[in-house]
Amino acid sequence: MQSALPEGVELRGPEAPDVVGPDALAFVLDLHRSFDPRRRELLGLRRDREERILAGELPDFLPETREIREGDWRVAEAPADLQDRRCEITGPVDRKMMINALNSGARVFMADFEDANSPSWANVVDGQRNLRDAVRRTISLDTGEKSYRLGEELATLVVRPRGWHLHEKHVLVDGAPVSASLFDFGLAVFYNARELLERGSGPYFYLPKLETHLEARLWNEVFVAAQASLGVPRGSIKATVLIETILAAFEMEEILYELREHSSGLNAGRWDYIFSVIKKFRNRPEFVLPDRVQVTMGVPFMHAYTELLVKTCHRRGAHAIGGMAAFIPSRRDPEVNERALEKVTEDKEREAAAGFDGTWVAHPDLVPVATAVFDRVLDGRPNQVGRLREEVSMTAADLLDVQATPGEVTAEGVRTNVSVGVRYLHAWLAGTGAAAIDNLMEDAATAEISRSQIWQWVRHGRIERGQVVRELDALGSEYAEARELFEQVALAEDYVDFLTLPAYDRLD
Repeated sequence: MQSALPEGVELRGPEAPDVVGPDALAFVLDLHRSFDPRRRELLGLRRDREERILAGELPDFLPETREIREGDWRVAEAPADLQDRRCEITGPVDRKMMINALNSGARVFMADFEDANSPSWANVVDGQRNLRDAVRRTISLDTGEKSYRLGEELATLVVRPRGWHLHEKHVLVDGAPVSASLFDFGLAVFYNARELLERGSGPYFYLPKLETHLEARLWNEVFVAAQASLGVPRGSIKATVLIETILAAFEMEEILYELREHSSGLNAGRWDYIFSVIKKFRNRPEFVLPDRVQVTMGVPFMHAYTELLVKTCHRRGAHAIGGMAAFIPSRRDPEVNERALEKVTEDKEREAAAGFDGTWVAHPDLVPVATAVFDRVLDGRPNQVGRLREEVSMTAADLLDVQATPGEVTAEGVRTNVSVGVRYLHAWLAGTGAAAIDNLMEDAATAEISRSQIWQWVRHGRIERGQVVRELDALGSEYAEARELFEQVALAEDYVDFLTLPAYDRLD
């Protein structure tokens, strides 16, 4: 028998009264009824903009917000435990991984309900439970073979809810699925905001997949309402926005401005950014990219975006956080490790030299590598926000200079995209959102690149559809469902906006 639920709420998943209880659901209900209509309007604006881009429009800096870009303003100062972010580790909200990440020696741990999480009801509920235990430092795990406990020095906890485009099908409000963003954020802040503040920290978030400053404005309105409802000081919530869409790159100033009392910086979300470039300009042959491995941070359009991000953040007193090092060290192959760690070090040295205040890694073994690089550049300082990069000047043409990307489409690139995409979807459908594949931590963002490149290459005649089918056929029968899903999102005539949407229909 179900527990008493707020009027208008229907629970479609198994009961979990310690997490999805009446009071928490009432809080989420208020957020959803207040802000979901605007969320839907903004998603409609996304679709309208995409249609114009597909018809030939190119993005540019907004003339109507010129005053913001030229104005003299700064974001609120970061709290003490977000001043030093030289190395951040990311991972799913799995209990073991959370403990290891918090203990990793990184300054920040991003607990991810989005790209690194397969959002089955069990994973979402367990993730919120694990988050609550982590905040209270009671999280532990005994496997029978090993015991996991928190140490004394822990990373600062930051939570990434799912993006505005996603819904939580297990909770209906007034007959419709609740916004996944508001559900993830609502439960996290309801259970943990006061506790975090009492412990000298705060409710900190990463915001994914934003495309415009209007979407950032909606998040700010949600933050203001949540703080008022919970009775915590306005400005307690801090949010770092991932600039991981090409459209958001043209509105970085405005995004910081909208969130200025709640902002803790911007992050260069490299994998989703590449996916976004392919997606938004998929009909244009001059935007066809070579093999994923060839699209490095040094190519012109990626270089332009990261340079502008650092300049924008530091001009406004905000932190600039670099991209992901997805390499997973091998316990069996020291030569692979040596070559990969050289590349990781080189990548982090580039970011530190560019003025970034910190960077992301996906594995605890990379924490000391990335930390050492930033230690050398920071030289005792917590960050380099004071480095203004006034010499940087980027135009819309610089951000859109995809055609200058060197490289080519190869048979190996096709094989890798199909293999990685299918194996990742196989893991995702089985409940694992961050999957170790070929010594890399793959998540939904990298899978999006894999399937989008296949779609783009077929459409523009760089490869034949039959070549992809042959690669799919070469995979084992255990991947049958994942192969079917990959074919749907990579070879269908109509491009699917996000692979996680049809994939979510297959999850319990």
